[in-house]
Amino acid sequence: MKLRNWLSLKSILQYPWIIVLTLLFIGLNGYLIYNNNYYLNAVPLVLLIIYMAFYYLESTFLLVAFLTPLSVNLEEFSNGEIGLFLPTEPILLGLLILLLLKQLITPFVDNKVWRNPIVWSLGFYIGWIFITSITSTSPIISFKFLLMKLWFILPLILIGSMVFKNHRNIIRFIWLYSIGMTIVIFYTLIRHYGYSFGEEEGHWVMSPFFKDHTIYGASVAISIFFILGLLLYKQQGPLLQFVLLVMFSITALGLYFSYTRGAWLSVFVAVMVWLFIKYKVKFKYLLVLGIIVLSTIYFSWDQIQMELARNKAEHTTTAFDERLQSATNVTSDASNLERLNRWNAAWEMYKKKPVFGFGPGTYAFEYAPYQDPDMLTIISTNFGNAGNAHSEFLGPMAEMGTFGILAMVLFVAALFYKGITLYIKFPEDNETNIQLRRLLLFVILAMSTYFFHGLLNNYLDTDKAAVPIYGACAIFIALEIKMIQDQKRIKTTTEQ
Repeated sequence: MKLRNWLSLKSILQYPWIIVLTLLFIGLNGYLIYNNNYYLNAVPLVLLIIYMAFYYLESTFLLVAFLTPLSVNLEEFSNGEIGLFLPTEPILLGLLILLLLKQLITPFVDNKVWRNPIVWSLGFYIGWIFITSITSTSPIISFKFLLMKLWFILPLILIGSMVFKNHRNIIRFIWLYSIGMTIVIFYTLIRHYGYSFGEEEGHWVMSPFFKDHTIYGASVAISIFFILGLLLYKQQGPLLQFVLLVMFSITALGLYFSYTRGAWLSVFVAVMVWLFIKYKVKFKYLLVLGIIVLSTIYFSWDQIQMELARNKAEHTTTAFDERLQSATNVTSDASNLERLNRWNAAWEMYKKKPVFGFGPGTYAFEYAPYQDPDMLTIISTNFGNAGNAHSEFLGPMAEMGTFGILAMVLFVAALFYKGITLYIKFPEDNETNIQLRRLLLFVILAMSTYFFHGLLNNYLDTDKAAVPIYGACAIFIALEIKMIQDQKRIKTTTEQ
């Protein structure tokens, strides 16, 4: 029976089981609501999403982009018992199941996708997560972590690369994510205004959409480059350009009042990346520059430590310049000192288990004994129950050993290598390609803001970071396939 036939009363009466199930659902849901349990209220929404996924796959995928900034962690309402972002993670899990079914019945993922270095690097990453989940100190936690990574990575990469074959869907994806972020930023600014934009309140006014100001700031930095890309994408009418200017203004205010040093600095890093790309600075020169900088730091470390010790600027100030200065305060700034404590604990854990690590997702449960008593701060806990390793690189190193950090480095390297080389090679033989190439640059810059954050924090185990990051991967893959197909078509036409 087709779904549209269910909508008439006459048809429904011909199928008594529909009435029975409906009455049972109403009765059970009423009982649960009476006992302050509202979870079954989500069932109609879940059924609607399942229907959309089967019949409107592209729309469902794009809907995830819009819902990501607006998603809410169930942990906030379940006393920390259930950590699940609603509604995005259930949708992504559904898309994962649908992807596997479709791929088993009739493979639909382009073979070129499987040959992309980004996919290879992520395949290695997922494979190593699986192996280290077996050797984990807490296999249940690690396999839950693996499942979470699967529903983030596979649908966003594999379905995304197919959806983005239509380049208009790339524009829609970026638009929808940016609109969702603008709504959250506007809500946050209005709420923050009620507290006179106080620094302390700035840590939580983005709740319930974001856990704290650091992941919020990282997402705002991504969004600001997405919006800039759309602004410079000239195939927009005057009205849309005006809307984008309003969105950019709101997002810029959100960035400033996020009071997130990492977000502010990441914008400057993105500008530097733009300059490197614009002037086509070769990798070997960047490598030499990196070696010189690291060597200078190594041989001047004692003097650097003395200079850092003189920095007393605190991150609790609202002044822009003082807050930036506090980023290098490793003497009295509790946030910086706690980050050093977590990094040191990750290093000690790595030394204990350098090959397989403690297991994916286990850092928060294992790091307590590896804290140096001399490095504990006022925000440290003896039980080690206050979060992660504050690094996209040191976290995998502690949890998955040498190959864990190697897998992460390979993924980041593949992401930027493919993104930047694609931008350099992307043809400008027509107006659409010119605009897509320009938009591609701003996606690369948005990614650079996040992975600068990745040195100081890790959020890829949340939808807030995973959706734009893996979505960007799918954009790079889809545009590379488009470029190759266009080149073949031009070659064929020329030969004829």
